[in-house]
Parts: sequence; structure tokens; C-alpha cells
Amino acid sequence: MRFARIDAVLTWVYAAGFGLPAIPIAVYHLDTGGLPRFFDLFPMYGGPWSDQFSVGVFAALLIAFLLVLMVSAFAAWLVWRGSRIGAILSLALLPVEIVFWLGFALPVPWAFGVARVVLLLLAWRGLRPSAAEAQT
Repeated sequence: MRFARIDAVLTWVYAAGFGLPAIPIAVYHLDTGGLPRFFDLFPMYGGPWSDQFSVGVFAALLIAFLLVLMVSAFAAWLVWRGSRIGAILSLALLPVEIVFWLGFALPVPWAFGVARVVLLLLAWRGLRPSAAEAQT
């Protein structure tokens, strides 16, 4: 269960760190038509989608990313409880998350993604097929 718990915490940190900023960034983008800059180094979430889509569509994509990360956080909660279903959901969401990482040009989540896969593989044998069985 140790690897499952580490995976869950890592997923929650990632989901909060990249999901919660989506709301204020979407609002900022809708108000100004631009993106805030991260320590004046680069525009936040400023990947290819920021130029390809209208302001409204881009803001909707940011909110969609937040929703995907909320489901990932829920999957992490299931993993924390020892559920193999949570691990499957987490792994199934990774390709969707990767699309967002590419569209927003997010380099850091790749490291989180690799770590999550490794941790879930290490935890797999200790996970139970359903969350209900994990309580027994």
C-alpha cells in the first residue's frame, strides 16, 4: 500500500498544481486576451493551443483540463483506498492528460506521469479489484 499512497499524494499534488490555476488563467485570458507570465519567463499554458483557438475555446480547454484532473484526483482517492479500479482509471486518463500537456506545452507533468505509472505498477499486487473489498 505504500506505493499506492505515494501515487495518490503525487497525483493530488499534480492535480492541484496544474488544475487549480486553470480557473484564474481562463478568467485572465477571457478578460485580457493574453496569458499571464510565469515569473516573466513564459506564458502560462501558452502552448500551441493558445495560438490555434479563440479566447473562448482556449478558456474552455483550460476548464476541461481541470475537470480531467478532478477525475484523476478521484482515481487517486480510490488508489489510496486500495482499489485496482482507481489504478485502471488513473492509467486510462493518462492519454487524455497527455493531449492537454502537449496542447498547453506543459513540460513538468511528464515527470509526474512517468512516476505515477511506475508507482501504480509497483502497487498493483497490493491493490484489490474493488474499493469495497479494500475495506475488509
